[in-house]
Amino acid sequence: MNKEKRLDIFDRLAEAIPNPVTELNYSTSFELLIAVVLSAQATDKGVNKATLKLFPIANTPQTILDLGLDGLKEYIKTIGLFNTKGANIIKLCQRLLDEHQGQVPQTREELEALAGVGRKTANVVLNTAFGEPTIAVDTHIFRVSNRTGLAKGKNVLEVEKKLEKWVPKKHIIDAHHLMILHGRYTCIARKPRCQSCTIENLCDFKGKTVD
Repeated sequence: MNKEKRLDIFDRLAEAIPNPVTELNYSTSFELLIAVVLSAQATDKGVNKATLKLFPIANTPQTILDLGLDGLKEYIKTIGLFNTKGANIIKLCQRLLDEHQGQVPQTREELEALAGVGRKTANVVLNTAFGEPTIAVDTHIFRVSNRTGLAKGKNVLEVEKKLEKWVPKKHIIDAHHLMILHGRYTCIARKPRCQSCTIENLCDFKGKTVD
């Protein structure tokens, strides 16, 4: 796929998705960090349901620590892997207080040093909270990248590196959410909605469901 075609794809996605933002509810970088940690192998809808009750009570490292692990679990027990996530969040909050004055750090290295934060979570926070040109390759972006031919790769890191290199500069900040939302609602895993896809004629996918 050439440079012009990629630009056309992202221009069309940007036109079709005029407000490409995360569907996780948050009001601070710390709330976003907690929501993203909770979202691993869970739906944004499920996370939002839990944080709707949690954040009014505890939305800072100290107030979450004040809840304690058992108290925190009461709010997140509807989310998959809540025991592990709860333990990680407690450790994460303590480290933020000990090393970052309770603030969310703005470097990948510092973010990935936090419990429960891997490369993907760090990329989401860097992009969404701080406007960095990072692309967190989740299952949707991995699928869209390989299907369309935008950036084919055998693993998420390979796809991430190609996207960061090839996504047009004018779209690099929004590319993460444009691709997630396209994958979540149009280029879905089973029976992709090719007939209503804005980039259907630019896509390399051989299994298109178009009459």
